[in-house]
Amino acid sequence: MMGRRKEWLIGLSPLPVVWAAVMLGISVLLAIWLLLQPWLISGLPLILRLPLIILGVWAVGGGLALPLHYSGVPGWWLMAGQLPWYPVVLVLFTLMLLMRSWMM
Repeated sequence: MMGRRKEWLIGLSPLPVVWAAVMLGISVLLAIWLLLQPWLISGLPLILRLPLIILGVWAVGGGLALPLHYSGVPGWWLMAGQLPWYPVVLVLFTLMLLMRSWMM
């Protein structure tokens, strides 16, 4: 029991607050961008649109839920924003949207 980190015992995120704020800001900007320009995803064929929607839900939803990771949230909810996968998904989704906007 001594080898466990305190963050895992009380449910707090090991992500620094500054990085969480940056990722929250990026997620908010992506959500607003998609509200203003929904054709970035809706113009794709269904076979390409579904994986992008799933990736977007994880990226934007996980970013907007990051403040919850600093409270005692139990279970699978913490996995949505765990390191190292969440920042990779956020960057990947952002790059995919940027490439799609430059193609149009």
